Amino acid sequence: MKDVFHAYIIDLQNRITSALEDLDGQARFHEDQWHREEGGGGFSRVIQNGNLFEKGGVNISAVHGPLPQAMQSYFNVGKVDFYATGLSLVIHPKNPMVPTVHANFRYFEMYDENGTTVDSWFGGGLDLTPYYLFEEDARHFHSTCKMVCDRHPIADYQTFKDKCDAYFHNSHRDEARGIGGLFYDYCRADERFTMNDWLAFQQDMADHFLEAYIPIVKKRMDLNYTEAQREWQEIRRGRYVEFNLVHDKGTLFGLKTNGRIESILMSLPPKVQWVYDHHPEAGSEEEKLLQVLKHPKNWV
Repeated sequence: MKDVFHAYIIDLQNRITSALEDLDGQARFHEDQWHREEGGGGFSRVIQNGNLFEKGGVNISAVHGPLPQAMQSYFNVGKVDFYATGLSLVIHPKNPMVPTVHANFRYFEMYDENGTTVDSWFGGGLDLTPYYLFEEDARHFHSTCKMVCDRHPIADYQTFKDKCDAYFHNSHRDEARGIGGLFYDYCRADERFTMNDWLAFQQDMADHFLEAYIPIVKKRMDLNYTEAQREWQEIRRGRYVEFNLVHDKGTLFGLKTNGRIESILMSLPPKVQWVYDHHPEAGSEEEKLLQVLKHPKNWV
């Protein structure tokens, strides 16, 4: 399973980066290969200062070895070995009318002292973080997610949507990071479904990432914007940074397993503001977005 999924994400990385380069029309992804001393490594691809994308990363990795003690406590296990592979991406467009997007598709295994697999699961999801709310974009993104889920008996859209709203939540701000999408984790085989069933869903969802995001980008990328709107984008990016550094499990896992720092933190945008006690004007488009972030909606 790990070999099948790792080969799949190598192809997925190629497809996604090619599509995003075509959209940008100017910048190209720069690739770094990195190695982890304890075992494994990956390929990080980052795009910067483009015509459309201010910064973005589409990274794949496959790391293995003894599970660090800090993660043993997190998973409530003893001394075990692990293998983890996945693709993670974050794209920060320059135009504040175009939303930031995040996606992650991963697979994890644990082994006992004899090398026997004792646990394995899939996890992942995708979510959208707009700076200005276009409800038709939110409906398109969520409709694509639901369409894929509806094709797989193992995948319940509403459950995964609710988990996404709960996970990508800045509890210290009492607001969501964005307008959500799907989030699922610890997806294991049981008496009803096999790991191949989960693999089929995982690949189908990942295959439709571009279908969920690219039409939104094309619709908004040429819209005009003001400096004030750009400033709002940078303020909201600050909330994005807060989530990734305070709450995100992927960031924690990367740091605790001696991952490559540049790859782990590629999710952070290049230009961010923290304005003291900032509140948008009543009745503004900015306040409209905040209301949705404080009270998540069902989009489909």
